[in-house]
Amino acid sequence: MITNVKKGLLAAALTVFFTFIGFACKDSFLSVAPTAQLANSQLSTNAGIQSLLVGAYASMNGRDFGWFGGSSNWLWGSVTGGDANKGSNAGDQSTAVFIQNFTVTPSTGPGNDKWQAMYDGVSRSNNVLRILGSAGPDVTDAIKKNVSGQARFLRGHYYFELRKTFGSVPFVDESVDYGTGIDKVKNDKEIWPMIEADFKYAYDNIPEVQDAPGRANKWAAAAYLAKTYMFQKKFAEAKALFDQIIANGKTASGKKYGLLPKFQDVFNAAVSNSEESVFAIQAAANTGSVANANPDFVLNFPYNGGPAGCCGFFQPSFDLANSFRTNANGLPLLDGSYNAGANQLKTDQGIDSKTAFVPDAGPVDPRLDHSVGRRGLPYLDWGPHPGQDWIRDQTYGGPFAPKKFIYYKSQDKTLTDGSSWTDGYSAINYNVIRYADVLLMAAEAEVELGGLENARKLVNQVRARAANADSFVKGTDGKPAANYVINQYTTAWTDATVARNAVQFERKLELSGEGHRFFDLVRWGTAEKVLNAYFAYEGGKLPGTFTGAKFVTGKNEVMPIPQTQLDRQIGVLTQNKGYQ
Repeated sequence: MITNVKKGLLAAALTVFFTFIGFACKDSFLSVAPTAQLANSQLSTNAGIQSLLVGAYASMNGRDFGWFGGSSNWLWGSVTGGDANKGSNAGDQSTAVFIQNFTVTPSTGPGNDKWQAMYDGVSRSNNVLRILGSAGPDVTDAIKKNVSGQARFLRGHYYFELRKTFGSVPFVDESVDYGTGIDKVKNDKEIWPMIEADFKYAYDNIPEVQDAPGRANKWAAAAYLAKTYMFQKKFAEAKALFDQIIANGKTASGKKYGLLPKFQDVFNAAVSNSEESVFAIQAAANTGSVANANPDFVLNFPYNGGPAGCCGFFQPSFDLANSFRTNANGLPLLDGSYNAGANQLKTDQGIDSKTAFVPDAGPVDPRLDHSVGRRGLPYLDWGPHPGQDWIRDQTYGGPFAPKKFIYYKSQDKTLTDGSSWTDGYSAINYNVIRYADVLLMAAEAEVELGGLENARKLVNQVRARAANADSFVKGTDGKPAANYVINQYTTAWTDATVARNAVQFERKLELSGEGHRFFDLVRWGTAEKVLNAYFAYEGGKLPGTFTGAKFVTGKNEVMPIPQTQLDRQIGVLTQNKGYQ
């Protein structure tokens, strides 16, 4: 679809070029439209506006701005939050280490990639809104409402990404002249109210059901608005929306929201746009361009074997793997003892793949083996993970491999795009918001408002799905591949601190590797305590990987404004505290 738009623009550009040649010997050549530009009259039709809108959706994965520009936030949210380390080896994409260890400076390259990718999305969204102002007669009022709602939803998404990543950023809407006014917009105003306004407009104007499953609908806007409230601790406003979403919410295809029966299917390209998908970045393989597939995770496959064969990044941490340890009652170790003594997961760190190894036999949450690739356990349908042979540098990144956004061997070349340097360009959608996330945010709001029992019931919905024995990873004998022990919380929650801890830990388990963890820690106010303890623990396992790593409250909650942007707007943009 995006490819067709690009082809259309190219054809239009060639038409203008040859028209220019034809008129070059006449005075009227001065009135010919500029080469490679489409007139507003061409774009203001319904077809033109829909094409512009597709282009605004396309920026979500940051495909044109390096490895780290997309919205999955595997670096910005999961690596920085302790779900994983950069992985691979010390030299490959070494600037990402500065993000991981909070030794980042304004000149660190990945920051500018993220900034440019998200502002590209803002620009495209604003362009849709600007062209709508001169829409042609085939653009009905209903189309205008739907398209403007989607454009403002997308702009809200891009600004949400910018606000949570960089803090103080300039807010540019469709009224700003991109030729003369954009470089004058300062970053001296809080933009949460503008983000709220965009999602509220979307909620009020987008229909429940759309003509394509990947489009934002009314309930996706409601969920994103509620999430925006959560980031501002507006728990009552968030709860009111979550109550409506849980009771009445449905996908853009009209399916009532719900949890998929099997946890692993959330990350299966063959089960895209399910009832659990509230809003997802769409990916498609074998369309004629890998640009339409999922480029965000293309570096994050086992190294030297298995799916894609490259490049060994995004290795789950020891801390994350240990977090899936359960007690005899099938509950997580909320006191933090999962990183102590025998509670730590047995691993093959330092053990050659040719040397015998028996995996951990203790009780674990079954989501462990859908989230973390570990030696001796089935790696989807690729056979047992062989350990060190699939790890680029175990002394640097540890023994684990990512698993959530990995394609099945049976899907290679059908739900992956084999036309490029790797088959890692897959058709796996990335869920910006999924229903389990909604349930856990709703539980969090309930805790903060005193509804502890409501919170417990919401968390138990998530845990009940995880406990579905049909979804357990199985060995070749058909039996569970590990000692999976998981149960619901059966004792009433009467203490808000205990309930809060349980909800927050459930988010860690359920949403690991999905780009949320760091931003959760920041909004909970626990980042310094949690992350500095993480650096101390992981640093003991991987000497040298976390050199100089430290989270500083009052500084590291956000990344620095990229120096490239400061240089472009000297005296206009102000650097974040601690990075001057």
